[in-house]
Amino acid sequence: MPATAVTFTKELSRRVEGRVQISTDKLAAYREALGWYWGRERELDWGRIVKRYHGEPLDTGRYSPPKVTAVEKDVMRGNPNMALVTTSHVERQNLTMRMGIRRMTRLTNGFSKKVEGLRAAVSLHFAYYDFVRVHQSIKTTPALASGVANRRWTLADLVELPY
Repeated sequence: MPATAVTFTKELSRRVEGRVQISTDKLAAYREALGWYWGRERELDWGRIVKRYHGEPLDTGRYSPPKVTAVEKDVMRGNPNMALVTTSHVERQNLTMRMGIRRMTRLTNGFSKKVEGLRAAVSLHFAYYDFVRVHQSIKTTPALASGVANRRWTLADLVELPY
């Protein structure tokens, strides 16, 4: 089982309380990781979304995603609201990261040579995203909207944080 699935589900299970609904794709590691860290005593509604893609010849020269030909949703555990089973939110977050962190951009030479550099870049991105950047949809920062912060941070506040 991939270590990232274990780490993710372990941390998630520690940080949430009560009944939870989780949506995943078909990565096999989620079955074991969710069962291991959620156990049978914890209330979990788990839905899975599986997308089927149209295959294209390898030598077409395109670098765009293949077309989705079918979408199937399965109940994996509990009683998930199938209308809410989606991976769109995490896919959008991944796109936001790729657009905002050069180290995540595909096919570039801006990659991190050391994991510490990547960790620092991702941490800085999310600190800015959550505490400084005003989001159009909520008209404030996520940290302020959720009550994690009591005011909107400035870029200077972020830069002056002790390392």
